[in-house]
Amino acid sequence: MARGNQVWYNGKICPVENAKISLFTHGLHYGVGAFEGIRAYKQKKGGGAVFRLREHMSRLFESCKILDLKIPYSLDDLVSASLETCKANHFEECYIRPIVFTADGPLGVHPGKNPPVDIAILNWEWGSYLGEKEAQEGTRLKISSFIRPHVNASMTKGKITGQYVNGVLAKREAISLGFDEALLLDAEGYLTEGSGENLFMVKDGVIKTTSLTSILNGITRQTVMEHLGKQGHRVVETRFTRDELWCADEVFLTGTAAEITPVREIDLKPIGLGKPGPISLRLKNEYQSIVRGELNLDYMREWLTAIR
Repeated sequence: MARGNQVWYNGKICPVENAKISLFTHGLHYGVGAFEGIRAYKQKKGGGAVFRLREHMSRLFESCKILDLKIPYSLDDLVSASLETCKANHFEECYIRPIVFTADGPLGVHPGKNPPVDIAILNWEWGSYLGEKEAQEGTRLKISSFIRPHVNASMTKGKITGQYVNGVLAKREAISLGFDEALLLDAEGYLTEGSGENLFMVKDGVIKTTSLTSILNGITRQTVMEHLGKQGHRVVETRFTRDELWCADEVFLTGTAAEITPVREIDLKPIGLGKPGPISLRLKNEYQSIVRGELNLDYMREWLTAIR
């Protein structure tokens, strides 16, 4: 993982070693912060471009609204800052991480009225999130003993730093048991998502994804639903159970980091034929063509922002 040695920090590009935070940073103690995961890709015609940058930044502002964090920059400012950071590190293809958090201030649970906010944008080179082999042959999942928090216990529509402890615990459990990733149920026993990915299943030609009751509405999830809909597929947002998932013809995960990752096994049970299915494989390949500018249909024209 090659890390960029330049970051954007509170309004300017600086060497990463100069972007320091105080040990009295409120967000470090209480997890009050929001972030995004964004990818830039090398383009077929040359150069690099960031995929759905404005949509990611819009979601970052919504996450901060949920937390009452005031961002002292506009959405356009942070779009430009993301591109500037990629250029400063000479990255055409990389992962981009904007993060906003309560800065050095009162260290009680209440951060005070209009607490100070730190904002950083960093990037690094990142391959297949769940592993190259797993991306090709299908990944192995374990339904976790940890559940996704109830919608009134955790603000599930925000990509909030502290809330990811739930996913960290679930992922650690899955890895310790020999699996690649965890799936979490909600408080009523229905499937929600992975530790960092949205979930889709295919049964008898119908594509289902978990409803937006207690999950983050992923940008890749939105992309996949729109793309499949334009191709004439019916995508249903609904709740479903683990036994329904075990009997699926295909299962795949979506996410900025995971991209499109087929699933071959859940809870030691093979999914379908125990290998990536035709819809998963086609979607995986088409997604790579979309993000690299090789497939550019009308509804995709605003999805790529060139790094210039």
